[in-house]
Amino acid sequence: MDLRKLKTLIDLVAESDIAELEVTEGESKVRIVKTPAVQPGQMMMMQPQHQAMPQHAPAVVTVPPVEEPKGHVVKSPMVGTFYRSSAPGTPAYVEVGSNVKDGDTLCIIEAMKLLNEIDADATGVITQILVENGQPVEFGQPLFVIA
Repeated sequence: MDLRKLKTLIDLVAESDIAELEVTEGESKVRIVKTPAVQPGQMMMMQPQHQAMPQHAPAVVTVPPVEEPKGHVVKSPMVGTFYRSSAPGTPAYVEVGSNVKDGDTLCIIEAMKLLNEIDADATGVITQILVENGQPVEFGQPLFVIA
């Protein structure tokens, strides 16, 4: 990430009421956290390995990229709610160990009251289901791993 952008983000957080900001750009992820000011008469405990930061200065933490699971990852094409079956009480479309082929339905994502079937885009065996039934999902979030 460009240092000028980083400096601008730090200044924006320092001057605003925002306590924390996280920005992802490509594979880089930056998290800026505003530290609370110490009131006169209060003591601030610091661990020895950390250096004291000036008051009101945001802390910058760089998070390494998250490692993708091994195999072909099926990602969510939309934001919505993840469902493993077509209706409550019915069997899930797939389980860990299920054989799937390209085009098989893996799950449903409900978005704006519409039920969208998510199909496999590879042939293989489901090795991991990365989302719980009824959990909200984000665009691009890994859902399944096919080996």
